Amino acid sequence: MGFTIGSSRGIRDIRSGSRRRGRTAECTVVAEYTGLWGWTVVPGARATDGVCSCGASDCIAPGAHPLPHAAEIPAGATLDEVSRAWSKVPGATLLLPVGRTFDILDVAASAGRRALVRLERMGLPLGPVSMTPDGRCQFFVAPGAAGDLPELLYRMGWDDADLDLHCLGPGDHITAPPSDRGGLGKVSWLRPPTLDMAYQSDDTDGEEGTGALSTSTAPPEARLLLGTLAYICHRSTI
Repeated sequence: MGFTIGSSRGIRDIRSGSRRRGRTAECTVVAEYTGLWGWTVVPGARATDGVCSCGASDCIAPGAHPLPHAAEIPAGATLDEVSRAWSKVPGATLLLPVGRTFDILDVAASAGRRALVRLERMGLPLGPVSMTPDGRCQFFVAPGAAGDLPELLYRMGWDDADLDLHCLGPGDHITAPPSDRGGLGKVSWLRPPTLDMAYQSDDTDGEEGTGALSTSTAPPEARLLLGTLAYICHRSTI
């Protein structure tokens, strides 16, 4: 999904607008996710002492699921639009729906940290990488990875290995930094999204000279990371 900005001014405008108009910190972050990275944000439940704010006594994922009946904040939403929407869900956590603009390769934090160092040294393309308070690393990869994972592991010879490696896809949600996940603590970025991770083009319906810069975060194909992740996950179990 793409979005249009004129320059890095977009980041400054979001942050200065927050200061000028007294926006909450959550609104600023949500506006960056929707306006700069082209991600939809979903208001999520929060957990306190194991009790979920959704109100269900038998909740199976306290503080780690979308709030019932809360409206998504779509990609491209402005700071004003975000602020109006977020005022209706005070205290909500920030969730990102998986399977639209990215899928997630999920591994243990120790393996993920080691893999990230190796992947960076190899000069492979990388997207954002987050870490959860319950010890998981989440690598953002191109959509479709969840469906392709069994075949990719088979072709790489890892299909019969006992790997602590999972893929999240359509229907899943991840907690986005800096929100709390399940009352365990905040999710953080090991490798935050930056404009350096985006591809750029000025292809606007085939017209040239429009001056518009269309920028969209483009996470890498899962196959580019999977071999290294699988190898390190395997080594971690030996």
